[in-house]
Amino acid sequence: MNYLNMNEKKLLPVILELNILLADYNLYYQKLRGFHWNILGKNFFDLHEKFEELYNDAKIKIDEIAERVLTLQHHPVSQFQEYIKMATIKEITPLLKDTEMVKELLEDHRKLLTQMRIVLTHADKAGDEGTIDMIGAYIGELEKLSWMLHAWYKNTSDQFDTSMIREA
Repeated sequence: MNYLNMNEKKLLPVILELNILLADYNLYYQKLRGFHWNILGKNFFDLHEKFEELYNDAKIKIDEIAERVLTLQHHPVSQFQEYIKMATIKEITPLLKDTEMVKELLEDHRKLLTQMRIVLTHADKAGDEGTIDMIGAYIGELEKLSWMLHAWYKNTSDQFDTSMIREA
């Protein structure tokens, strides 16, 4: 029964790309857990708390992505061995310096954003406004988080591009 009134054939690429995003988020989630457990140094309190906040958010997104696949009348991928095969995000050791952890997360954000945009392209072709709405919100949140982590990573003497600011 097609209660969604969408073309099943056009939805197949959306479902495939959502499953890749699901795989990416599962590896991202586990990486955050590992960083949370293994952070050391002067930034321990800030990053330990931030990593927990991020993995809790990732856990919610994992569930929402899987439920979106189910809404589109398919089963989501749910085995970790499949996630590892499908994901663009790769496992690494969690025994890194704080700055290396943040740099790694920024690279993962780049991969997540790339995959989200691929999902959006296919969802647009399929007329899948529900997926477009969900992923569009994720993009805005992840872009803002990436800016904040990038600002944390920079030196206090660094500046962003000021070419658009007019001097009075």
